[in-house]
Amino acid sequence: MAELLSDTEIDTALTKLPHWHRDGATLTRTIESASFPAAIALVGRVAEAAESMNHHPDMDIRWRKVTYSLSTHSAGGITGSDLELARRIDDLAAAA
Repeated sequence: MAELLSDTEIDTALTKLPHWHRDGATLTRTIESASFPAAIALVGRVAEAAESMNHHPDMDIRWRKVTYSLSTHSAGGITGSDLELARRIDDLAAAA
Protein backbone atom coordinates (compact mmCIF):
# COMPACT_ATOMS: atom_id res chain seq x y z
CA MET A 1 0.00 0.00 0.00
CA ALA A 2 1.17 3.54 -0.76
CA GLU A 3 2.46 5.59 2.15
CA LEU A 4 0.83 8.84 3.17
CA LEU A 5 2.95 11.93 2.65
CA SER A 6 3.68 14.26 5.54
CA ASP A 7 2.28 17.78 5.58
CA THR A 8 5.76 19.10 4.86
CA GLU A 9 6.19 16.78 1.87
CA ILE A 10 2.81 17.84 0.48
CA ASP A 11 3.51 21.55 1.01
CA THR A 12 6.88 21.22 -0.69
CA ALA A 13 5.39 19.35 -3.64
CA LEU A 14 2.65 21.94 -4.07
CA THR A 15 5.29 24.63 -4.69
CA LYS A 16 5.94 22.78 -7.98
CA LEU A 17 2.22 22.28 -8.69
CA PRO A 18 0.94 25.86 -8.59
CA HIS A 19 -2.50 25.07 -10.05
CA TRP A 20 -3.28 22.58 -7.30
CA HIS A 21 -4.39 23.19 -3.73
CA ARG A 22 -4.91 21.00 -0.74
CA ASP A 23 -8.38 20.46 0.63
CA GLY A 24 -7.92 18.24 3.66
CA ALA A 25 -6.81 14.81 2.44
CA THR A 26 -7.29 15.74 -1.23
CA LEU A 27 -5.42 17.63 -3.94
CA THR A 28 -7.76 19.65 -6.17
CA ARG A 29 -7.54 21.57 -9.43
CA THR A 30 -10.24 23.04 -11.65
CA ILE A 31 -9.48 23.38 -15.35
CA GLU A 32 -11.62 25.52 -17.64
CA SER A 33 -11.45 24.51 -21.29
CA ALA A 34 -12.39 26.58 -24.34
CA SER A 35 -15.50 24.47 -24.98
CA PHE A 36 -17.50 21.60 -23.56
CA PRO A 37 -16.11 19.14 -26.15
CA ALA A 38 -12.56 20.25 -25.28
CA ALA A 39 -13.25 19.68 -21.58
CA ILE A 40 -14.58 16.18 -22.29
CA ALA A 41 -11.60 15.40 -24.52
CA LEU A 42 -9.26 16.33 -21.66
CA VAL A 43 -11.28 14.13 -19.30
CA GLY A 44 -10.72 11.27 -21.74
CA ARG A 45 -6.96 11.85 -21.83
CA VAL A 46 -6.84 12.07 -18.02
CA ALA A 47 -8.85 8.83 -17.81
CA GLU A 48 -6.29 7.06 -20.03
CA ALA A 49 -3.39 8.33 -17.91
CA ALA A 50 -5.17 7.36 -14.69
CA GLU A 51 -5.96 3.90 -16.00
CA SER A 52 -2.32 3.35 -16.98
CA MET A 53 -1.34 4.24 -13.39
CA ASN A 54 -4.24 2.30 -11.85
CA HIS A 55 -4.92 5.47 -9.86
CA HIS A 56 -8.21 7.20 -10.57
CA PRO A 57 -9.26 10.76 -9.74
CA ASP A 58 -12.69 11.99 -8.80
CA MET A 59 -13.92 14.30 -11.56
CA ASP A 60 -16.74 16.83 -11.42
CA ILE A 61 -17.80 18.11 -14.85
CA ARG A 62 -19.62 21.44 -15.01
CA TRP A 63 -19.92 22.61 -18.61
CA ARG A 64 -16.39 23.73 -19.61
CA LYS A 65 -14.97 23.39 -16.08
CA VAL A 66 -13.74 20.09 -14.70
CA THR A 67 -12.55 19.74 -11.12
CA TYR A 68 -10.07 16.95 -10.52
CA SER A 69 -9.70 15.65 -6.96
CA LEU A 70 -6.85 13.32 -6.06
CA SER A 71 -6.58 11.18 -2.94
CA THR A 72 -5.39 7.65 -2.36
CA HIS A 73 -8.51 6.25 -0.75
CA SER A 74 -6.86 2.98 0.28
CA ALA A 75 -4.21 4.94 2.22
CA GLY A 76 -6.61 7.53 3.59
CA GLY A 77 -4.96 10.61 2.12
CA ILE A 78 -2.34 12.03 -0.22
CA THR A 79 0.47 9.83 -1.51
CA GLY A 80 3.16 10.04 -4.16
CA SER A 81 0.69 8.56 -6.66
CA ASP A 82 -1.50 11.64 -6.26
CA LEU A 83 1.44 13.93 -6.95
CA GLU A 84 2.40 11.95 -10.05
CA LEU A 85 -1.15 12.05 -11.40
CA ALA A 86 -1.34 15.79 -10.69
CA ARG A 87 1.81 16.29 -12.78
CA ARG A 88 0.36 14.20 -15.60
CA ILE A 89 -2.90 16.16 -15.53
CA ASP A 90 -0.92 19.41 -15.69
CA ASP A 91 1.02 18.13 -18.71
CA LEU A 92 -2.17 17.02 -20.46
CA ALA A 93 -3.89 20.34 -19.76
CA ALA A 94 -0.89 22.28 -21.08
CA ALA A 95 -0.90 20.24 -24.29
CA ALA A 96 -4.63 20.73 -24.89
